[in-house]
Amino acid sequence: MTNKYRLRRILAPTAGLRGPALLAILGLTMLAFGLGLSFFKFLKPLFESFAGKWNTFIEKWVGTANIDATNHLAGGAFLFLGAYLTFVGTRTVLRRLYAALNPSSNATSRGMVNVFVRRQQLATGPRIVALGGGTGLSTLLRGLKQHSSNITAIVTVTDDGGSSGRLVQEMGMIPPGDIRNCLVALADAEKLMTDLFQHRFKQARGSLAGHSLGNLLIAGLVEQTGGDFDQALTIASEVLNIRGRVVPSTMAQIRLRALMEDGSEVCGETKIVQANQRIRRIFIDPDDCEAFPEALSAIREADLIVSGPGSVYTSVIPNLLVPGIADAIRESHAIRAYICNVMTQPGESDSFTAAEHVAAINANVPTKIFDYVFVNTGLPTESTILKYRDSGQFVVEPDTERIKAMGLRAVAGNFMNESDYVRHDPLKVAARLMDLISR
Repeated sequence: MTNKYRLRRILAPTAGLRGPALLAILGLTMLAFGLGLSFFKFLKPLFESFAGKWNTFIEKWVGTANIDATNHLAGGAFLFLGAYLTFVGTRTVLRRLYAALNPSSNATSRGMVNVFVRRQQLATGPRIVALGGGTGLSTLLRGLKQHSSNITAIVTVTDDGGSSGRLVQEMGMIPPGDIRNCLVALADAEKLMTDLFQHRFKQARGSLAGHSLGNLLIAGLVEQTGGDFDQALTIASEVLNIRGRVVPSTMAQIRLRALMEDGSEVCGETKIVQANQRIRRIFIDPDDCEAFPEALSAIREADLIVSGPGSVYTSVIPNLLVPGIADAIRESHAIRAYICNVMTQPGESDSFTAAEHVAAINANVPTKIFDYVFVNTGLPTESTILKYRDSGQFVVEPDTERIKAMGLRAVAGNFMNESDYVRHDPLKVAARLMDLISR
């Protein structure tokens, strides 16, 4: 698998060109053959007539003795001038075509070549499957799309709060919120379009209050396609010009059910997070839903499968509980990695170490599905730690030895990005994942 990926990477700039190049060579060969066949009958008399007139003209200026040398120099000059004019004309035509197809681009020759090579490299990049939900998955996708456009994001569909929850209740559709975030993360569209998708009605009153415009657009596409959510996603992906594709783990309407530490049972993602109790087990209801076929096929064909970062019980595990998904990952020959969170999450992973995140997955998923666990060893600034401590969040302890004792390979490093929030740096994580594939 790795050798095939390396070969695809080396040949990336020529992908899609080999067939047309061979066709062009065949055409030129046939053209030369045709010219040779017709040369003696049609072209030779024409060339001889032109050469005679040219020699008569040039003899007046250089004399008979210098005709051959003059013709040699003139021939070279005409060849050079013809080649230059052909190059300039072809370049100008291609530049105008590129500018017409990409009005916002700076259509220089170097820019066109760089764009072409970049797109070819992405198109022949590794086949990546990323599973999860919330902001963790969309953050990771922003890094992965710098290395490949063969990405399939498999998104959890258990969100029952906010704009998504209201659309689930009112339209009977699967929640669009996390799917929208992934579409925007993979988008190559203009920033104005992605900002439009992410706009939330904060000042509005009534039915629009709190809704995300992107969620409403997806809901509108679902209605326009006669309830076909898959087709609606295809249209939204084309509008945003995304690198890869985004699919739900299942098309069924499912909800989460949690068995809490005190033995009580809580239903619904929002209520589970708000219960302020340690979660013992998590389930999906109904548990016999069908996995989305494209999600399963993407897993089977993947070079890299990655889950997380994200809420371990409400973003990471739910996808793995959909029948068929965990088994497909287990049977895959791809590199399989789990990205552990940087910070703990109140109501889900209070005081969890990195190994305890893995243990939570193992307790709920009956089969081993990961080979690598990415563990952050970077530390935020003291002021940021204090700010998070006030909200009950702490840096996840990187207990890599316990992870190794579980039979997993720990990939430790500073994967953190500290700005307004402490999150994973998508570029750092994606680069390290690509290193695993390239070995």
